[in-house]
Amino acid sequence: MAILAECPKCHNKQSVKKQVCKCGKNLEKAKRSRKVKYWIKYRLPGGKQRKEYVGFSIEEARDADGKRRGQKRENRIFDMLPASKITFDELTEWYLNLKSVKKLASYDRTEQALSNFNAVFGEYMVNFIKQIDLEDYQDKRKEQGRANATIDMEIKIAQTMVTKAFYNDKVGGHSLKAFKRTKRLLEKGSNARKTLVSIEQYLKLIKHASPHYRAVLVFAYNTGMRLGEIKTLRWSYIDKAKMMIRIPAKATKESREKNIPINQHVKDTLDALPRAIQHDFIITYRGEALSNKSSLKKQFSETCGKVEIPYGRNTSNGITFHDIRRTVKTNMVAAGVDQVYRDAILGHRLKGMDLHYIIPTDETLTEAMKKYTKFIDGKIELVLQDGPQTVPKNR
Repeated sequence: MAILAECPKCHNKQSVKKQVCKCGKNLEKAKRSRKVKYWIKYRLPGGKQRKEYVGFSIEEARDADGKRRGQKRENRIFDMLPASKITFDELTEWYLNLKSVKKLASYDRTEQALSNFNAVFGEYMVNFIKQIDLEDYQDKRKEQGRANATIDMEIKIAQTMVTKAFYNDKVGGHSLKAFKRTKRLLEKGSNARKTLVSIEQYLKLIKHASPHYRAVLVFAYNTGMRLGEIKTLRWSYIDKAKMMIRIPAKATKESREKNIPINQHVKDTLDALPRAIQHDFIITYRGEALSNKSSLKKQFSETCGKVEIPYGRNTSNGITFHDIRRTVKTNMVAAGVDQVYRDAILGHRLKGMDLHYIIPTDETLTEAMKKYTKFIDGKIELVLQDGPQTVPKNR
């Protein structure tokens, strides 16, 4: 802990023992004229350093410094911080209104998770939460029949909010410590899905899907793009000369530019799609751009129902749209596509030294896509031999 004097000329904060600031200002003379502001500096129990403005009196600064020393010894420092009175309801309102949070693709899920969390802790002061409170929350949610993954997600999202608040001096380190010490109910990766969408299922789906939704399925199964990326796909992203889809950083989950090779199936689908006059979006319904992903997810479940394919995470052998992305990566492995190129196509970050030394080019990505397409076409031919009636005309 220390008392600092702020130079009235350059505003540099320095030891009260200094008589002359590095800018040349005579601090002793400024102190006598009561032009010097005094600050106290101390470290919070969580490790974060804090400066607090006191006023123009050295006596008041010494009193404030002594008060903080006593509070720290008694572990009561947070009682005196303005942020110590903030509740989870108040913190949530601040957090959900941040521009960076509003832009999240998972904003709706974040809002719902915090709503569930605040049904229990909304009126709690954030700095007063303890590890045992969070463990009791886990038990209560389990009694309500919630899955371990759901409970872990709710606590993780609340922890992310508290972390953001901590780094913006809204809460203290004690609350963050409680979250970090609370163990997950699930081991990492233990609930990872392993379901794949077979070629037979894919062909049945595109045969019975509506025209605009058939394009969504073709793009997904041949590129591994996420549903959100497909929904917002624009004609301006299509580089027909190089046979590439170039998705800008603002349109990807990773916030990084993504270059995806176009194979013949995607090219034929693009060529067959009408182009709207009033906007640039590729996937449309009756000429209108799609406003959200929920309608596309609903159409996937309805199409699965038409061909009697189980749908949903909680259905035996059920598939979800995101399972297509896992299928694409699995098929790329079987097709012999190098990990670097399948990660680049799907938008996964390269790891280790590959990140610094391997730069996938249009040519190398195109060669990787050729391997994948050859593998897929071979699988389709096998299905054709068994039942050509299952394959749509414009596959």
